[in-house]
Amino acid sequence: VQLQASGGGLVQAGGSLRLSCAASGRTFSDYCMGWFRQAPGKEREFVAAISWSGGSTYYADSVKGRFTISRRNAKNTVYLQMNSLRPEDTAVYYCAAAMGALDSVIKSIIDYWGQGTQVTVSS
Repeated sequence: VQLQASGGGLVQAGGSLRLSCAASGRTFSDYCMGWFRQAPGKEREFVAAISWSGGSTYYADSVKGRFTISRRNAKNTVYLQMNSLRPEDTAVYYCAAAMGALDSVIKSIIDYWGQGTQVTVSS
């Protein structure tokens, strides 16, 4: 699976962005999908995950209630809607695909990584 993330940018605190990740190469609906992020000087961390059908989602506590992950299998695309952004959300955001269950994404057992997209939130 090739994953292409887009939608990052510069936004003020309190603003919103929507990230997209387009997949190609294999059957998109076979995979659970997730978003991760890496801030400067920090390790990559889990942000959100969604099951192959979209029926189940899971979020890191730090983004719960502010971010929403969704997918459109007909478009081979997963999204991350980010609202009420904070300066601490500044990071490079990566999409990821896992053949296993949703838990695989949460535990960073990932089969494919996309390239990152930079999100910068100014205070």
